[in-house]
Amino acid sequence: MRTDIFARLDREPEPPKIEIPRMSRHRIALFGGTLAFYLAIVVAVLVSSWLVALDWKVMLFRPYQQWPGLHAFLDYYVVLGQRGPTAVMVASWLGWRSWRQHTLRPLLTLGASLLLLNVTVGAVKLGLGRLGPHYATQIGSAELFAGGDIFPSGHTANAVVTWGILAYLATTPRARRYLSALSAFVSLGVGLTTVYIGTHWLSDVLLGWAAGLLILLALPWFEPLITRTEVWILSVREQWRARRRLQAAAPVAPDSPSPVLLPQSLSTLGPEPAERAEGCDSALDVPAAGGHTGAGNRARAHPPHAVRSERTPITPAGSRRPPHADRTPRGGTTPAHPVTGGSVAP
Repeated sequence: MRTDIFARLDREPEPPKIEIPRMSRHRIALFGGTLAFYLAIVVAVLVSSWLVALDWKVMLFRPYQQWPGLHAFLDYYVVLGQRGPTAVMVASWLGWRSWRQHTLRPLLTLGASLLLLNVTVGAVKLGLGRLGPHYATQIGSAELFAGGDIFPSGHTANAVVTWGILAYLATTPRARRYLSALSAFVSLGVGLTTVYIGTHWLSDVLLGWAAGLLILLALPWFEPLITRTEVWILSVREQWRARRRLQAAAPVAPDSPSPVLLPQSLSTLGPEPAERAEGCDSALDVPAAGGHTGAGNRARAHPPHAVRSERTPITPAGSRRPPHADRTPRGGTTPAHPVTGGSVAP
């Protein structure tokens, strides 16, 4: 018997009406506050303020040595912040949602958020070039512009975006609250795990949280572009389907059989032997239906003989019997012997 739980897994008959988030005043205020926090962290690291000193204290404390029993578990937990595995997991879920709801918006929103993440976070990483704790060269230094790429933390920002996009795309307020709490817990744990392992400074994690939150808060500004992209993709799909239907419905004209040249029989040559003899070689060279050219080669090696009907008969001019003096040729008026009872000429 079918239950309501399995019924919810079916595809909906038509696309549901989903309310798209807008840039409200509350969201704009959060975006402005997060941006100010982001800039404050960058400035604090640039001037080597108390935040850099706190980074060194935490690093020298070596949390992985204080609680070694957590290391095995946290090595796996930090994978929730890696871009590849998390993108595959979240894209699988959103792909099913796109199929069920007849819309490409979930996948397009995920793609737009990951693109913004790579551009913004990657640019700051390469621009500041900060080294990680394991590669630090001078105690108390910010280790900036040294060829590194850890500021801000990519694991933390990626965890905020990939898990927070589930809350952003939630269709009910209740699901949005639960998913927001879950994404905050996961991203917070991933950031602290990188500090525990020693791959990031504490300021890297703080900036990673701010960078990921800025992307989630700015997504409503990109909703019109996402909508236009979805409309364009669906129109291209419909055009492709229409062309396929026209090709399937169009009648296919039967192919006319191509003429096959077969070697002519020697007994069927007509009254023009000269013309047929000239074209004989080319006709015999063409392979028959089976694709063999042996008949043409044999005909070229042994030229055909003229049949008897083509020869000019030679008839002798006179009679073939020798002439006799006592015989009268046939067709004469005087018989060779007198008729009985008749008169005899003197």
